[in-house]
Amino acid sequence: MSKSIVKLSVLIAVLLAVGTRIYSQNEMPDVFKQEPIPEQLKYLEEHTRIYENFRAVREDIFQKFSKNTIDTLSKSTTKINALIVRNRILSNRIDSLKKAQESFNTELKEVTRTKESITVLGLEINKKTYNSFMWTILAALVMLLLIGYLTFRQNRAITLRTKKDLSELMDEYEKYKKKTRLEREKMTIDHFNEIKKLRGS
Repeated sequence: MSKSIVKLSVLIAVLLAVGTRIYSQNEMPDVFKQEPIPEQLKYLEEHTRIYENFRAVREDIFQKFSKNTIDTLSKSTTKINALIVRNRILSNRIDSLKKAQESFNTELKEVTRTKESITVLGLEINKKTYNSFMWTILAALVMLLLIGYLTFRQNRAITLRTKKDLSELMDEYEKYKKKTRLEREKMTIDHFNEIKKLRGS
C-alpha cells in the first residue's frame, strides 16, 4: 500500500509538473498585456527560435501581437487624424489672425496718419508742418505787435512833445498877440494924441 501511495504521489507530482508547464506555456506573457510594440518585438526576438529562416511563434502570441499592433496603429491613426484636424483648425485661426493683424495694421496706419495730420481748408497738412507754420505766423504777429507797440510809444512821445510844444507856442502867441494889441492900442492912442495936438495947434 505504501508503494502504491508513493507511485500515486509520484504520478500526481509528474502530472502537476506537466500541467503547470502546459499552463505556463499557454499563459500570455505580461509584455503583451502592458508593454508597447517595440518591447513586444524585442520579447519575440529573444524568446523565439529561428529554424531554416523561419521564426516559430505561438499562435496565441502572434494573434495577441497582431491585435496589439492593429490597436496601436488604429490609436495612432486616430491621433494623427485628430492632429491633422487640429492643425487645420490652427492654420485657419492663424490665417484669420493674420488677416485681422493686416486689417489692424492698416487701421493703425490710417489712425497714425490722421493723428499726425490736420485738415485746413479741405487740405490735409502734416501736424509738424502745420505747427511750424503756425509758430512762424505767431512769431511774425508777436514781432508786428512789438513793432506796433514800440511805434505807438514813439508816436505817443512825439505827440506829447508836440502838444507841449504847441501849448508853449500858443502861450507865446497869446503873449505876442496881447503885446501886439497893447502896442497897437498905444500906438493908436499916441497917433490920436498927435492928431489932436496937430489940430489944436
